Amino acid sequence: MEQIPWDQHIARRMVRPLAKTPVRPNHITLLTLVLAVFGALLFAPGDPVLANWGAGIFIFARFLDHFDGELARLQGTSSKLGYYLDYVAGGVGYAALYACLGIGLSTTALGSWATVLGFAGAAASVISLFGNLKIDKDAGGDDTGEAVGYPGFAGLELEDGMYLLGPVTWLGFLTEFFVLASLGAVVYGLWTIRSSLRHAS
Repeated sequence: MEQIPWDQHIARRMVRPLAKTPVRPNHITLLTLVLAVFGALLFAPGDPVLANWGAGIFIFARFLDHFDGELARLQGTSSKLGYYLDYVAGGVGYAALYACLGIGLSTTALGSWATVLGFAGAAASVISLFGNLKIDKDAGGDDTGEAVGYPGFAGLELEDGMYLLGPVTWLGFLTEFFVLASLGAVVYGLWTIRSSLRHAS
């Protein structure tokens, strides 16, 4: 994507003080993974207060996800391990979120459908992980460069919609957002399968 996403542009400025420290990109990636999974787990009990905290922690982890790549560029430490670790952290984080949302919202009017949607979204997140890796590879990536699998437009990426998790949770619209997001994740998972097959042909 030619235009740098707005959150990545902010991260590029904020990460500069870390360039000459012992902090490495993989440290940030692992921190991002821990925060994302922890935030996701706070949705599982179905407690509104915990869900509010979980939403804040998860979207912070989502923003922090841009720091590792920017730090790697500044330090010249891009690596194959970092490339794959970043993808795995994103896929696992989203899978955990959908699964925990499904569990937590199973006590609402959605009932058992919440669990079904949650695990469908989790499965789609894992499928998208492998699908995007294949799209990157077929596009000529070298395992250390830019991820090209995620679509975007005008400085926004598709996954930037997850920043809405905070406001919709705090305003009481989590159930509606969850239904749309999980169905969207399934559609996106199918899109990655179709795109990876098209690139392969």
